[in-house]
Amino acid sequence: METEGARPDRLGPLLEQFDHAREMAGVRLTGLGDEEYLWEPVPSCWSLRRRGEATTPRAFGPGEWVLDLGAADIPANEYAEVARQAAGGMAVEKIAEDWSVSVERVEQILAHPGAPEPDATPVTTIAWRLAHLHHEFAGAWEWTFGERRQDPKLMVDFTPSAALTLERFWTVIDRWRDSVAGVTDEQLDTVGFSQYPYSNDGDYPYIGVLTAANLEFIHHMAEIALLRDLWRSRFTARA
Repeated sequence: METEGARPDRLGPLLEQFDHAREMAGVRLTGLGDEEYLWEPVPSCWSLRRRGEATTPRAFGPGEWVLDLGAADIPANEYAEVARQAAGGMAVEKIAEDWSVSVERVEQILAHPGAPEPDATPVTTIAWRLAHLHHEFAGAWEWTFGERRQDPKLMVDFTPSAALTLERFWTVIDRWRDSVAGVTDEQLDTVGFSQYPYSNDGDYPYIGVLTAANLEFIHHMAEIALLRDLWRSRFTARA
């Protein structure tokens, strides 16, 4: 990954933010072992599973190990985005296609009164969170700077080895960051510069897509850091 001084353009703050998060994440992931990587702190976690042992309906991956994934839905923290899409004139059918849910589900969300109810989402392991980021950033690179043909869900051969995962993961992350550093001001404003499937990236200027990518990286790394803290203290916590 290239390093550089502060940039005065609009891309500069996003790169600086990502670089700082990348540096902190590298420190926090030092020493990650296989047992901790696959640790399930509560029952019914989502994680990596051998293909024949997966129980979630949409578990995916090209090899022996697949990543848990449940039925498609729109998380509560995205209800406001769905409302913005509808207010902007997007048809309910198109919104449903973007989120891979039914038209009825979109209509239900748009009709939801008051604050959204909390999501009943499962706890995910460190392995799941790293794998999620890995395939998302691999796909983001392929469908922005690559040939835009590979299915992101088939691009990453998931592994139960923490060391091998991190080796492959940082290679993908740093390639993505170096490519982003070359994006022009015009490309930042281009709607559809990213065509990442399973998302609505193609509907937004690329600067918005990059902002969301930084948020995705930061919040999942914060979750991983907390899981590492819990793993370290699991035998010292009071009963």
